[in-house]
Amino acid sequence: MEQIIATVRGFDGALVIVPGPGGDSPEIAWGDAFFYYAPDGRTPRNTQPYGTIVTKNYPADTACDLDPPGRWRVNVQVGRTALPELLGERHDPATADVVLPHPVYGSLGWICVVNPGERTTGTVVRLLREAHEAARVRAARRRS
Repeated sequence: MEQIIATVRGFDGALVIVPGPGGDSPEIAWGDAFFYYAPDGRTPRNTQPYGTIVTKNYPADTACDLDPPGRWRVNVQVGRTALPELLGERHDPATADVVLPHPVYGSLGWICVVNPGERTTGTVVRLLREAHEAARVRAARRRS
């Protein structure tokens, strides 16, 4: 998890937010990570992150079974058109180190990987880099 966060922090214009105690974020988000394109270092308004890491189940998002210690999930917005080419055979959403449609936002073009490992870390980093670039292009379009 820390390797992926450090990699995204290295992207030009990346803003990585990891909420914790004492901040404005709700307690449920503490320990998770949110990835934005924000070269000014400020959280963009009216923009969702292009990637996240979650470290626990959320009330409407429990299919990946993230509550046991050591389990976490990276989520990346890849777009609806890219989704079919990324997904192989169907697996249980709790399966680790496999690219899967996000259990809640898959229909909106999001993938997820529980505990990326040897098989998927390279793919996850590539997808995060592509999502970061797409966010940069969207931000440039909004400024124009």
